[in-house]
Amino acid sequence: MKIEERTSTVAGLPAEPEKATLEGKNKILGMWLFIAAESTLFATLFGTYLALKEHHLSGPPSYELYQMPMVAATTLILLSSSLTSVLAIVAMHQQDVSKMLRWFGVTILLGAAFLGLEIYEFVEYTGMGHTISSSAFGSAFYLLLGTHGAHVLFGVLWILGLMIQGRKRGITVYTAPKFYVASLYWHFIDVVWVFIFTVVYLMGMVS
Repeated sequence: MKIEERTSTVAGLPAEPEKATLEGKNKILGMWLFIAAESTLFATLFGTYLALKEHHLSGPPSYELYQMPMVAATTLILLSSSLTSVLAIVAMHQQDVSKMLRWFGVTILLGAAFLGLEIYEFVEYTGMGHTISSSAFGSAFYLLLGTHGAHVLFGVLWILGLMIQGRKRGITVYTAPKFYVASLYWHFIDVVWVFIFTVVYLMGMVS
């Protein structure tokens, strides 16, 4: 009976259920405002890093420190997770609950893999004498990447919680906006990583 109720509810959804109610539209607007505020935060962190990246004292400079194969792997993993979150929203618009949850599941697995590699990277750098207290460069580096990592962790936990809710309630005009704004958030942290990859790693290798 429950399965039949869920099927009839999903079948009656509009093409974009996340925008079907005023509440849903407000949630999307609120997320865009949140992203704007977070962009200001990260702009400040990037500015701080650029101002302090040459102040490494006796510690290793960036071009001796960074392990680009590992960084490339973490970048590929996180960008792939952005694609899977897009596929999850496509499945939501197709009103396919199972497919949506599967793609979101892959998204959080990729996010967890990214965090695991980043933690391993930090452990390696610490062993080379690059710590948060070793220099101004170290402080700026770990503050920027640590803040981004915290955002990734929050996104993983958030989407995991939504998946639990999605299994119970399916896709409705009330749950769809939650999945949609979580996907927007995930794209935002992926875009921030593209800037980190460019400004921190690529520019660091040629400085």
